Amino acid sequence: MSAHAGTTASSSAAAPLSWKPFAVLAIFLIIGPSLIYPVFLMKALCFALFACAFNILLGFTGLLSFGHAAFLGMASYVSAHAAKVWGLTPELAILFGTAIAMVLGLVIGMLTIRSRGIYFSNITLAFAQMVFFFCLQAKFTGGEDGIQSVARGRLFGLISLQSDMVMYAFVAVIFFLSFLLIYRIIHSPFGQVLRAVRENEARATSLGYKVEHYKLAAFVLSATLVGLAGAVKALVFQLASLTDVSWQMSGEVVLMTLLGGVGTIFGPAVGALVIVSMENYLAELGSWVTVIQGVIFVLCVMFFRRGIVGTLMDLWSKRNAH
Repeated sequence: MSAHAGTTASSSAAAPLSWKPFAVLAIFLIIGPSLIYPVFLMKALCFALFACAFNILLGFTGLLSFGHAAFLGMASYVSAHAAKVWGLTPELAILFGTAIAMVLGLVIGMLTIRSRGIYFSNITLAFAQMVFFFCLQAKFTGGEDGIQSVARGRLFGLISLQSDMVMYAFVAVIFFLSFLLIYRIIHSPFGQVLRAVRENEARATSLGYKVEHYKLAAFVLSATLVGLAGAVKALVFQLASLTDVSWQMSGEVVLMTLLGGVGTIFGPAVGALVIVSMENYLAELGSWVTVIQGVIFVLCVMFFRRGIVGTLMDLWSKRNAH
């Protein structure tokens, strides 16, 4: 990528957004269930949060992790186990699963953050595979069967989440608040330092920033929010399985982020919606879905190098410039 392109991407990411996109998002979340099947929307929102959290690391810190499924899957298992076996209420089960993902992110982050480039990516993949085999062998995960028939329970012990519409409202609120949190993180002084690390790590170090501390903080934040997505997903589908902790899931979130637009706020969510829609509506094609995803990814790299949202933002900027 040229220096000009890098500068453009940085300025686009740093530019503050107006309230209008968030208002559109809120309206979509409110009217969505009346237009689209709520369970599908809940799946899309869980993966959108997964991709947006991953984008903190890839898009705004410049670290490519191939092991983020470890946080999604582990939080999913822990949340499902806490709800089904321990009988915790939904909010406590989700918080417990998210906390475990945060601790796991801290441990893995401390062991990997000193490495760079492809070495960092490979080490995160290695740790994710360790987590996968742990989940395969551990008794509480149910092995290849996973944890099934997880009760959604009652929110705060009062509100039943058995209804898909009530569960959707709960998931929509979690997604919207998490999305606002990610936006706030990115547009805070902390987020500015992350962008500085992404653009020129040596220069950030020379300015006196403890780069490794910022990278570790970004890694843990990303892992925590990914864990939140996994914990919520387990209750939505009342299931925790090896699929969520597999290496394919780590690759899928990279595809979602690149397709939607790395380093953009809404891009990963759009990419997640596109991928989930393809998997849902093209399911009859079987393994051909993967081939179609590959073709779309190649086309995106060739013609939409900044992803769907990134390219649209560039076009909008050029139009306003004229």
